Parts: sequence; C-alpha cells; structure tokens
Amino acid sequence: MPSFTHIFVGIGNTGSRVVNGIKADGVVKVTVNPAYYLLPSSKKYAERLRSFFESVPENTFVWFVFEDKPINHELREVIEDSLPGDTVKLAYVLTPNRELVTNGKPEWADGFETVFYDSLWDFFNEDYSISEAFNSASYGIGRMFSKLYYYLETQMLVNIDYADLFNMIKGGNVGILRLLKGVDFDWHWGLWDRGLIALLVGEEAPLKDAHKILGRFQEILSEKDIIWGVITDKELGKESEILALLVKRW
Repeated sequence: MPSFTHIFVGIGNTGSRVVNGIKADGVVKVTVNPAYYLLPSSKKYAERLRSFFESVPENTFVWFVFEDKPINHELREVIEDSLPGDTVKLAYVLTPNRELVTNGKPEWADGFETVFYDSLWDFFNEDYSISEAFNSASYGIGRMFSKLYYYLETQMLVNIDYADLFNMIKGGNVGILRLLKGVDFDWHWGLWDRGLIALLVGEEAPLKDAHKILGRFQEILSEKDIIWGVITDKELGKESEILALLVKRW
C-alpha cells in the first residue's frame, strides 16, 4: 500500500510536549496553544487553524493529542470541523487516573475512528510527582508514535501493514496504544477485542525472554483477534519493549 501523510496535532501544553517529542522523518507536527485562543484576537487564531486544516491532503491521518480538558476540546472541535471528509481522524487523549474504556462513549468521540486513551497508570507511582509523571509520559508517548510511524512506513512491522491498521482502527473504537518497557499482566489486557502486540527486541537480548513475554500475552488474549510480532530493534541493545495497539467497540 502507498504511504500516507500523518499530521500530529498537540493541543495544550501536554499534547504539544508529546508532539514535539516525535522524532520521525515525514510526519507533520502542529502545536496548538490555548492561550492564543483565549486572547481578544482569538478569532484570527481560529481562522488560521481552519485555513491550515481545510487544506490537508486527501486520506491524511490526523492524530489529535491532548489532555481531557474543556478548552482543549473547544480547540479540537475547531480543527475537527475544518478537516476534509476523507480524513482519518484518531485521538490520543490523556485521562489521568481514569480508564476511559470503563465509561460510556463521550459525545465528542463520534467523529473519530478510534479514541486511544492513556490513564498514565504506568507513570503514576509513589516516586513520581504529577509534573514528573506528565514529563515521563510525554517523552514515552512521543517515542511510541515515532516507532509506530517508522515501522509502518518502512514496512518492517512483522505481519502488519496499512491494510491491517485500517481494519483495526475503523468503525468507532476505544483503544490503547502503548510502548512499554515492562508488562503488568494483572492490568485489564483481556478487555480488548483486537489489535497488535509487537515485541521490540534489542539485538543482544535473549530471544527466549521475548518468547516468554509473547507466550504470556497469548494466554491472556488467546480468544482475541490479535496480530503478533517480534521485531529486532538495534537501538535497544540487551533490552526489550512492547508496542501494544488494542481496540474494542465503544
């Protein structure tokens, strides 16, 4: 399949930090500042946003990255309403200490193919302040988007291409998208219906460790529609990471 344009839109401080942290050649990064939207000249700022997003290419992936706050939703709506009808709209919303999958579908989610959410459960602990948790999350999420885009565009992901991605994300879903150093198998992995679990393995990492992790996942998700993969990543050395993209209908 051909390549696609990916636009990452960071709304607000946290969303902008995430987007600025994406290191991938070919992506378009846009940061949106709510302070400008609240100024007396807000109409001009909104007009600039509309003008830019009205002109995005056909079949563009537009990723909205933002914390779940009213002002961020106002800006999301301005942008969303400006996009062409063939745009593939995806959200990555940060919901600290709140699992969106256990709530009802919010009204604002209707326009998105999938709303990925992050409750930051893997960043909040007794050693982290809230600001440190957000900083670590921003860095980790930026790396995750960088790796996902790289593997999709270079066709290095085992068993997955854009056709598989479309099948997963289309149709109005809630989901998670994570890049993890470790796995808490007590977390609610079994809630999801379909997706991708890819283990990124450093060139010096023992493959038996990778197979052990994948085997545990397969136990939990054995009845689900999951594409599995193991990918060698020379940047990781002796370490491993898990790239998980999992969705279910609202």
